[in-house]
Amino acid sequence: MDKKNLISELQKNYKQYWEVELFREQGWIRKTCKCGKAFWTLDPDRQTCGDVPCVDYGFIQNPPTKKKLDYLETWREIERFFVKNGHKSIPSYPVVCRWFPGLYFTIASIVAFQRAGNGVTFEFPANPLIIPQACLRFNDIPNVGRTGKHFTNFVMIGQHSQPPEGYWKDECIRLDYELLTRVFGIKPEEITWIEDAWVGPAAFGYSLEYMVRGLELGNAVFTEFLGTPASWKRMERPVIDMGAGLERFCWISQGTPTAYEAVFGPVIQRLKKQVEYDEDVFRQYARFAGGLNLDEVKDLEKAKAEIAKKLGLTYRELDQKIGPIEAIFAIADHIKSLLFASKDGSLPSNVGGGYNLRLVLRRAIDLRERYGLDIDFIRVAEEHAKWLKPLFPDLSEGLEGFQEVLEVETERYRQTKARGKALLERVLKKEKPDLELLIKLYESHGIPPELVKSQAEKQGIRVEIPDDFYAKVSERHMQERAEEEEPLEIPDLPATGLLYYQDEWMGRFKARVLKVLQDKIVILDRTAFYPEGGGQEADHGWILVNGRKYRVYDVKKVKGIVLHFVENPDFEPGEVEGEIDLERRERLRKHHTAIHLINWAAREVLGRHVWQAGSAKSPEKAHLDITHFKPITQEELKRISELSNQAVQRGHEVKRLILPRLEAEKRFGMRIYQGGAVPAKELRLIGIDDLDWEACGGLHCRNTSEIGRIIVISTERIQDGISRITIKAGPAAEEYLKELENLAERIREILPEKVKLEIEGPESLLQASRFFSVQPENLPETLKKFLKGVKGSFSGNLHDFCEWVFREWKKSRKEAEKDREALAEKFAREIPAGEWVKRQVDADRKTLILTAARWLEKNPRSTILLWNPDGDVVCMSGREDARQVLEKLGIRGGGRKELAQGKAEPEKLKGL
Repeated sequence: MDKKNLISELQKNYKQYWEVELFREQGWIRKTCKCGKAFWTLDPDRQTCGDVPCVDYGFIQNPPTKKKLDYLETWREIERFFVKNGHKSIPSYPVVCRWFPGLYFTIASIVAFQRAGNGVTFEFPANPLIIPQACLRFNDIPNVGRTGKHFTNFVMIGQHSQPPEGYWKDECIRLDYELLTRVFGIKPEEITWIEDAWVGPAAFGYSLEYMVRGLELGNAVFTEFLGTPASWKRMERPVIDMGAGLERFCWISQGTPTAYEAVFGPVIQRLKKQVEYDEDVFRQYARFAGGLNLDEVKDLEKAKAEIAKKLGLTYRELDQKIGPIEAIFAIADHIKSLLFASKDGSLPSNVGGGYNLRLVLRRAIDLRERYGLDIDFIRVAEEHAKWLKPLFPDLSEGLEGFQEVLEVETERYRQTKARGKALLERVLKKEKPDLELLIKLYESHGIPPELVKSQAEKQGIRVEIPDDFYAKVSERHMQERAEEEEPLEIPDLPATGLLYYQDEWMGRFKARVLKVLQDKIVILDRTAFYPEGGGQEADHGWILVNGRKYRVYDVKKVKGIVLHFVENPDFEPGEVEGEIDLERRERLRKHHTAIHLINWAAREVLGRHVWQAGSAKSPEKAHLDITHFKPITQEELKRISELSNQAVQRGHEVKRLILPRLEAEKRFGMRIYQGGAVPAKELRLIGIDDLDWEACGGLHCRNTSEIGRIIVISTERIQDGISRITIKAGPAAEEYLKELENLAERIREILPEKVKLEIEGPESLLQASRFFSVQPENLPETLKKFLKGVKGSFSGNLHDFCEWVFREWKKSRKEAEKDREALAEKFAREIPAGEWVKRQVDADRKTLILTAARWLEKNPRSTILLWNPDGDVVCMSGREDARQVLEKLGIRGGGRKELAQGKAEPEKLKGL
């Protein structure tokens, strides 16, 4: 059953769901609009529901409120009213939604309080409450700046309550009515309440949207049912989920032509002074533009053309007159969204939520270029942070590193477009530029559809860009895709007792076997074996039965039951003893605590935008994936290593704490969710003094001094916006040091006599391997390769030696290239002219190619086949397909028509 049918079904008993006490007391009338929507009004003559397009905006330059309020004043009035009426005011949660699986961004105020899968568990820090929740949504990107009312960022005024402690729908609507009439001074007969419904993935409810002069100000959702409209049950504790737009309330109180002028305050006032536009045309256009919406208008360009006609203009003339002002509205919005995301550690990239951030940044860049606007994005961000400080005091934290992010992203986009032009020349000759190709070019190569259109038109090819193109692309990247695992049927057994939390150093324990599954999985009533989780590998060990040891090689936890994977468990249910491989556990423990230190150190060195994006801890090594907008430099990596080792030496206590989720969030903030969402009402927290607190179920040291040494062995860019830092700690680090000592000896053995080299400890070896982008164990062979042909003497340290070798190698390559050119000229002169020439030449493959090319310049209508004693074959021709020549001769190879290369046995070539 879809939403429309759900509403129809509920309307069979509308009094039960929508007729609240206020309506009965004041005599509100239920009517049906020409659009089919049912609504409630006090005006007996009203025929329309009050929503666009059934009515036009009636508040532009004619606000229905008793006074005009700016953005911050609007919130203060709303907050004061609800607090006076028993609500607790809660600060906004982050816009990056790390506490709830499946969402990248906070898209509504209720999301701040959803803490379990499918959104059916709500945890409110107060009941009732009011919250100014900053949200990011990217489904309206093409509307932003053009319709006057759409944003990618907005503040949802969340009014939330849960009976029996809180109130239900009668009180909710009474409060919302009093907010409209008493606080804002809107006349009761101006208000309409439209019957609607909300359907989520695992819960649904009915709602009342309240409208004033064509503008929806809020929607009170009464979430009362669990399940779907086809199969449901009533919730034990239903939820009031009233979401109102702070932007809408501010806008209607000011009556400005667009919401942007009201919402962005001094930021937009300054930007308006930087652009030239026709204000009279803009104000006339704004009256129509507010009703434009890509959800309802199939062709936005056509709709704008019709508005232009009403104004006595062509579409092009309209764009010239109002395009620049629409551009600055969009730019102000997009930079604000990027600033909020940056503050909470989400950066532009080509994956996940970062994709949408890159999309809006590039749209802002395109608009700035299209209209030739002299707008400094950094200044816009700074002004947003300053203006919004009373409401979002921490927004300025997003400015840290913001300029560098914008510079990096702007340069990437410039390079992308430069490469794109060359690519499009080839692609447009072969493929029709339909929607599928436009999306492919944008997602795979970053080429915007506007560039495709301009390049295609130069070739006389017509391209239609759908108005909702960016919305379609954005939707594909908005939700995380959960990894599908093969389901494992677990018997109905009690949850396993977890002894490893009672005593993390327990080596032996007694337990009872409850079940043996699939001849390999053993389920105990309690266990000290730590199951794989949070990136930490599982404990290994043994189960002892009647003096016999059975090896435990893996441990997993599914739905509260710990599964022990055991070799040949041929025993029956009964009493057993478990023994943990404590040496393995100790290595895992040290690596896990070390990774927490690396995460803290990376944040200190690189900036607050750094968040954990993944991790893995094994006995041999560990790695941490972090959000960062560019590759980590050697100097940054060195500083991260120094900070983490200094923390080891200081000996910080590693604390364990169990707290209710809301208390943990209040005390330590949302940064505790480094490992992602944790579906539990109580959180286990790991704290390293005042350096770092994380929600973590892993095993750790008691004190950082127990870790020993931490060695950062490598860093790499594993995907756009994500860098990986790999480390070794404790015993693994000591073993690695010995390997590096052996490596130093191997390097000394291959050095020429004239090289006097100082290898200053393990870090110099790691730096050298990073210099050549190879693993340390491959460094000797790499140096050996680069030393070929290098002449001269050297004395100094390993780092300077690597730079010297590389310089000398490049110099020798240039000299070799000159020698190769001269040699090819010599060979080409010695080979006689002819239509078909074949000859063995004692030279490498590159010289063969150069020789053939030089010879063919003098004999353009001929074919030449060259080979060397190693069996390298080169064929070039100006009169036939060189690939076919090799094929006829039975020589394996490939290439193109003019030049083919192959390989053959030297003995076979002698016969040619």
